[in-house]
Amino acid sequence: MSSTIDGRKVAFLATDGVEQVELDRPWQAVKAAGGAPELVSTKSGEIQGFNHLDKGDRRSVDRTLDEANPADYDALVLLGGVANGDFVRGDERAVRFVRSFFADGKPVSVICHGGWVLIEAGVVRGRRMTSWPSLHTDLTNAGAEWVDEPVVVDNGLVSSRKPDDLDAFCAKTIEEISEGRHAMSR
Repeated sequence: MSSTIDGRKVAFLATDGVEQVELDRPWQAVKAAGGAPELVSTKSGEIQGFNHLDKGDRRSVDRTLDEANPADYDALVLLGGVANGDFVRGDERAVRFVRSFFADGKPVSVICHGGWVLIEAGVVRGRRMTSWPSLHTDLTNAGAEWVDEPVVVDNGLVSSRKPDDLDAFCAKTIEEISEGRHAMSR
């Protein structure tokens, strides 16, 4: 497994309600591996992080979806938080942004409730993946093979269930980014 992703630009797509630890830990892992994380959001300014149901810290947005070009990024990370996942999947700009990573075979990592965005983008059919347990039925109905494992890798798509899985999630995210493009379209 490669532990460096020198110079690779990674979009972290999130908005208000993001699970803070699911943003912070992968962000730190990308930076530690030499990557360049960038916070892309549905709005400008700052987003509100949460620690489960309690307000956490605010994070500055680097680019809005209107400013971000998927072609400028080497990988995408989708984060959890019930509100975050729901708000992001409800934004058609975000859905198009996500689809473009799959169309281009770029690595995508998703944790917790971020799987809702993949369902909305129509990119889970035939994929083996995991998520927060309450998304099991949603993912299965959308055509994914859902499994209850800490981390699952399916041809460039990394998925994890929850904050307890972050060590495995971060390691596999860095590994997939270091490998680069995959033939992800199905």
